[in-house]
Amino acid sequence: MKQIIFWLGAILCIVGCSTQKGVVNIKNNNVESIVQDSLEYDLETFDGRFETWYQLHKSPAMYRSQQYYENWNRQYVSAWNYNAMGGRRNSFFEPIVGYEDNVDYGFELNHKLFYYFQYVEHVLKIQIMPGGPRAGVF
Repeated sequence: MKQIIFWLGAILCIVGCSTQKGVVNIKNNNVESIVQDSLEYDLETFDGRFETWYQLHKSPAMYRSQQYYENWNRQYVSAWNYNAMGGRRNSFFEPIVGYEDNVDYGFELNHKLFYYFQYVEHVLKIQIMPGGPRAGVF
């Protein structure tokens, strides 16, 4: 009986650990205003630990320019999508990140996306691309 419980627990643990995917979704929310129409973007991550980690580690004293984050995000998104399309066997990269170069996502979204990539590389220890920056909060 103890062996059955042990094996059942081991199988549940393996299944539970292997089903977590690193999903990032940039969602555009249409917000209408009487004065003008504007577009807002949200970054959706499906890792509750990231949200907590991000709130604890973001610091205005360490902010860089929006252009800095955009440049790194372009590189990270390109590497992420390459990995998702079969460049690596790791299923963590399954979803494609929809980040377009010609769209101004604003400072906050670019900052949060950059920190998500840092979280994946330095906290989860999953390399997205070699030679990336370190945000200095690890």
